[in-house]
Amino acid sequence: MAKVDVYTPRLKKHYEEVVRPALIKEFGYKNPMEVPTITKIVLNMGVGESTADSKKANVAASELALIAGQKPVITKARKAISQFKVREGMPIGAKVTLRKARMYEFIDRLVTIALPRVRDFRGLNPKSFDGRGNYALGIKEHLVFPEISYDKVEQVWGMDVVVATTAKTDDEARALLRHFNFPFRQ
Repeated sequence: MAKVDVYTPRLKKHYEEVVRPALIKEFGYKNPMEVPTITKIVLNMGVGESTADSKKANVAASELALIAGQKPVITKARKAISQFKVREGMPIGAKVTLRKARMYEFIDRLVTIALPRVRDFRGLNPKSFDGRGNYALGIKEHLVFPEISYDKVEQVWGMDVVVATTAKTDDEARALLRHFNFPFRQ
C-alpha cells in the first residue's frame, strides 16, 4: 500500500516546532495539552446596504467565499428595526467559520499579505481581547486580500475577524498570537 502524503499547513508545523515549546518555556506548562491553541477563526461581513438591495448580501457572501476558501452563511435579521428599515428575516450580512487547515492558511495570508497592505497600518490593538483569550480585529476594506480583484469590486466592505483560542487569560492568548507573528502595537 502506497504512503499517502497528507498536506500540513506551514503555520501548523510552526506551531508544533516553535510556538508550543516557546509557550511551555514562557508559562511553565506541565502538560503539553494545556498549551493554548487557536481553535477557530470567524469572519463576519455586515452589509447594511442590503436593506435597499437584497442582492448585496449575496455579493458580499461570494467575496467572503473567495477570501475564506469556504462557502459562508448569509445572516438574517432576528428582529425588525424600523429606524434602519430592517424587517425580520432580511439578509444583512455573511459569516464563515474556519477550522484546522483552512484556519492556518487564513492566518498565514492575514499576517503576511493582508495586514501589510492596510493603508496607514500601525499595528494591531493589543487590548482587543475579551478576557477569555479570544481576539477580535476589524478590517475596513476587504480589498487588502489578494483574492479580491480591485477592478471587479462594486463596493468596499469592512469585515470582522475573531480568533478563538483555548487560552485561559489574555496574556497567554497575546503570547500565542505574538508567536504567530501578529503585529501588535508596542
